[in-house]
Amino acid sequence: MRPLPARCFFQKLVALAGLLVLSAQPAPAADDASKDAPKDTPKGPAVTVLKAAKSCFSDIVEATGTIVAREETSVRPERPGLKVTEVLAEAGDTTTAGQLLARLALPEGGTLQVAAPVAGIIATSTAQIGGLASAKGEALFTIVARSEYDLVGLVATSDIRRLAVNQPATVRIAGAGDMDGKVRRIGPTVEPNIQQGLVYIGISSQKRLLLNASGRALIKTGQSCNVAVPLTAVQYSSAGTVVQVIRRNRVETKRVEVGLMSGGNIEVRDGLNEGDIVVARAGALLREGDPVRPVMASAEAAK
Repeated sequence: MRPLPARCFFQKLVALAGLLVLSAQPAPAADDASKDAPKDTPKGPAVTVLKAAKSCFSDIVEATGTIVAREETSVRPERPGLKVTEVLAEAGDTTTAGQLLARLALPEGGTLQVAAPVAGIIATSTAQIGGLASAKGEALFTIVARSEYDLVGLVATSDIRRLAVNQPATVRIAGAGDMDGKVRRIGPTVEPNIQQGLVYIGISSQKRLLLNASGRALIKTGQSCNVAVPLTAVQYSSAGTVVQVIRRNRVETKRVEVGLMSGGNIEVRDGLNEGDIVVARAGALLREGDPVRPVMASAEAAK
């Protein structure tokens, strides 16, 4: 066999070296963008979520009724046949004990002074200059003693057992705003026709309240502190009460026991932990195991 010329041998050697270099280089990536993308990127629709946080709820019993004077004091002269000569106070005025309210003329001459027997607010007045005053006639003045009023309200029989003397209350009266009150007395009987009982809620007010005006009382009978979520996060169905939470970017449905409600939130007594990521607006479009992209709600939106 004849040996190859040197030139041909050299050409074959260069070609073989080129093939070795090409085989040593890595194959190009099919898609550089997919290579750089994180492996745990969430898929599915964007869902607004929030963290379940603890909150305290007040247990409230509502009572509706009318405003009455806790104690009314009538002011009349002790003698008959007197005439009013001067009026020094009128309905709505705040009085002190011993304050002069009117002067009366005696039949035989002279003047009789009429003073307030107690401090309080004058509820009504019939005193007019030239008018007659008598021990047995209409009272010249009626005073709400010590400016103390009661809201006499009706409460459902099922709620009466939750009431106790000295429980705080917020009393709302049309035209007078909100004021503080306190349970003073609970009626011993129930109206059989309507199955409601009476509660007396004491109010102390330095401004005149209209007697017989309607009012509403929110009585705080207790307090409960637990995990809270928005009402929109809770679903009610034949399977029970549920909340949708997000774990590993997937939907999980949890049965819960709910309690008190306040300000658009609801107490969750069992089934949810503080810090759980909850779907802010639960709905039928989300099902168990669905992949989602959770978006944390802003502080304002979560309220």
